[in-house]
Amino acid sequence: MGKLRVKKVRSAINRTARQKKTLESLGLHKMNQVVEHDDNLVIKGMIAKVQHLVSVEEA
Repeated sequence: MGKLRVKKVRSAINRTARQKKTLESLGLHKMNQVVEHDDNLVIKGMIAKVQHLVSVEEA
């Protein structure tokens, strides 16, 4: 199991409450903030819901 590095690249302004809560659940609060998560299906599903707001790379 690897790691994923997730970076918030777009603002959550004018996004649905569900997308805002997904970003918070990923640990992303500020622009250009980077967090690392284990590569599993739960995290991948959360990233898929906000893929237009984040960038993802393998760590």
